[in-house]
Amino acid sequence: DLTENPLTALPSGSFLGFIHLQSLALPLALECPGGNDTWQNVTEDSSSRLCQGQRNPCNSSLQLAWPCPENSACAPDGPGLIQCLCDSPFHGYKCLREGAFPTLLFGGILGTATVSLSLLLWGSQRRKAKTP
Repeated sequence: DLTENPLTALPSGSFLGFIHLQSLALPLALECPGGNDTWQNVTEDSSSRLCQGQRNPCNSSLQLAWPCPENSACAPDGPGLIQCLCDSPFHGYKCLREGAFPTLLFGGILGTATVSLSLLLWGSQRRKAKTP
């Protein structure tokens, strides 16, 4: 219920991730986030606007298909917002890589580089340390 808040506009992305939001009361000056087509029922009374029943924008026939890349699927991400999730076993930029992310290789290279750089810096700066 946001009816008593002195809002003039809803910042974009305010409801990002609110996929289970089913009822939202707003001041009359504000539109329902995502537009009225994003909600199953929009009612107005003397002081507020009530948006009820968030629709899944991925199943909407009102718009063209969402531009998700190949190997991915559209998923709701809040009122009027979508996200593209990679289908299994794809991952990475535009879901172009197939298979699992090489976690062990990535961690091994990162760990080795970190330890090597730390030892190099410790050894090169050790001669500058004064002993009491």
